Amino acid sequence: MLNELNIIDHLTTLDWVFFSLLILLSFSLLVYSHTRQKNSDEFDWLDYLLMGRKLSLPLFVGSLVATWYGGIFGVTRIAFESGVYNFVIQGLFWYLSYFVFAIFLVHRIRKYKAVTLAELVGKLFGPRSEKLAGAFNFFNVVPAVYTISLGLVLQSLLAISFPLACFLALSLVYLYISWGGFRAIVLTDILQFFIMFFGVILVVVFSYSQFGGIEYLVLNLPLTHFKVTGQHSLGETLAWGLIAFSTLVDPNFYQRVFAAESFKTAKKGILISIGFWFVFDICTTLGGMYARAAMPEASAENAYFLYSLQVLPEGFRGLFLGGIVACILSTLDSYIFTASNTLLYDILPKGLHLKKRNHLMSHAFVCFLAFLLAIAFEGNIKSIWKTLGSYSAACLLFPVVLAQLGKLKLKDNQFLISCLLSAIFVSIWRNIELQGFYQNIDELYIGVLVSGFSCLLFHTKNRFQNKRGAA
Repeated sequence: MLNELNIIDHLTTLDWVFFSLLILLSFSLLVYSHTRQKNSDEFDWLDYLLMGRKLSLPLFVGSLVATWYGGIFGVTRIAFESGVYNFVIQGLFWYLSYFVFAIFLVHRIRKYKAVTLAELVGKLFGPRSEKLAGAFNFFNVVPAVYTISLGLVLQSLLAISFPLACFLALSLVYLYISWGGFRAIVLTDILQFFIMFFGVILVVVFSYSQFGGIEYLVLNLPLTHFKVTGQHSLGETLAWGLIAFSTLVDPNFYQRVFAAESFKTAKKGILISIGFWFVFDICTTLGGMYARAAMPEASAENAYFLYSLQVLPEGFRGLFLGGIVACILSTLDSYIFTASNTLLYDILPKGLHLKKRNHLMSHAFVCFLAFLLAIAFEGNIKSIWKTLGSYSAACLLFPVVLAQLGKLKLKDNQFLISCLLSAIFVSIWRNIELQGFYQNIDELYIGVLVSGFSCLLFHTKNRFQNKRGAA
């Protein structure tokens, strides 16, 4: 196994044929989704944003599962470096959060008849809270990370510059989300769902065929690759659990629940999706471990990718590449669409979402912003995650979840103060020089702690005032 590989030279005509067929099939689904739109001079914005709330169970499952794996290179890197630890922090913890969402939140979410997560926040707390939540959600889902991921793949395949690769990736996504709306995303997600599963399963099957099973891995991997915590501390491992629960305030998750034809469809769909995520996580973890065993000196960032292209035979490499592109593309399109809708529906003045041309402009702005961030951060995925990813979860997780459960009562201004305090402390923690024990405490946890403490203070104050008023 080679630690470095010229991908273009390694691909055959048959690989390119299979890869091209998958792209053509995606385009055919785009055309089909456009023909399914209502033929009317009046723009049906609810159909464009949520498929008219008619998302069936198979479409719900396929779209939800496919949307969650745009960071496949990050997941396989953890598996390469730490083995089973990846399945624990990127699998088990997330399944628990999905289960909580399905059992305790879905039926409460649906009753609000909201279109976005920010609108739901507005109905829980007030109009200014909706604007602030919209701002947090917008920057949380601007897909610079997935633009970088797809840009790197296209750069390798087409031998073009990184900026041009990112531009091509965003142009493709802009085309079909603008033409077909949420329906186009869902239908292409279904195709991408099958392609991505087929790709990662193929890697495990051919790895087993060429190298053998668990005996090979045990003989060629460090013992820590088979420990639940790997080479990491128990505290660091458990900390990933809080990160996983950011799902409870993820706008893409809420969008699919809002679009489902019933709360039973959403609940059942999430539970079924856990089973598919389980299979996918097993395959990516095993794939990363096989890559480490066969290529121990390879760079962790792309070891899984290079290993897979070498272990798979002619033709199957094209299908695998299609699976990788599908993983990233299915996340990139959803994030662009969600960010665009958040900007137009939640942040800008009401009513702009009623015109389709405004949606086209909003999509273009999000794509442009994602492109600028991808170039500005020079392809550094971790840096973008750390910069943009902490605020939404830190500020919104505690108050939004507890308010839906009926355990927290806050006024509009109180929610604003709580979120802003949390954001301030996150920013301070990120920018001060930390020593010793404090270096291991992520800013996300500081934000959640501040948010939770301030919310409980306001909640206690409100209850005390209500009791005095009643007396």
